[in-house]
Amino acid sequence: MSEFVVAIDGPAGSGKSSVSKAVAKRLNFGYLDTGAGYRAYALWANDNPDSSNFPYSISTDPDAVTVLVDGVDVSDRIRTEQAAALVSEYAQRPAVRELQKRDARQRMADCEAAGIVVEGRDITTVVAPDAQVRILLTASEEVRLRRRGLEGTESAENLVSRDQKDSKVARFLDAAEGVTVIDTSDMDFEQSVQAVLAEIARIRN
Repeated sequence: MSEFVVAIDGPAGSGKSSVSKAVAKRLNFGYLDTGAGYRAYALWANDNPDSSNFPYSISTDPDAVTVLVDGVDVSDRIRTEQAAALVSEYAQRPAVRELQKRDARQRMADCEAAGIVVEGRDITTVVAPDAQVRILLTASEEVRLRRRGLEGTESAENLVSRDQKDSKVARFLDAAEGVTVIDTSDMDFEQSVQAVLAEIARIRN
């Protein structure tokens, strides 16, 4: 089991996935994208409405993140508009959230690296509330939309709407007690990575 856990929350477009993966690589930590689990579940449940078994696996190697459902690689499919459109519907369900929480904790326990970076939504409060480092990575809505290349598009409305829906069941728009806020609005990618690394170094040292 990883002895050091970095929990990172944040809205879509804040940079949490790319930054978290980069941080994990630089520290030789494992990396867990919990959002991938929700997207994979949404696609699987939509295709298999009568099945209760979710045959899902994801690697925690930041250099080779592979998502499998029933042995099929869905790493690309979970990033499609179809997955984005479905995920909020399923993420609202308490049973699905409990399933994903248990899965994330198990993968954290199984990770053999010295540490692991876990990112998603409600990571700092539900999935890993006892993590040594707890960060809310955020950015202004304008910046988040620009990073996604969505300004002035229908997809921009979908992104904002999804954040609003998800915020009803997950805390990722404001920091819980003890969570460090890192606002990346005025940072480029490398500066964002360095800000997270600095916070980890502060705690570890």
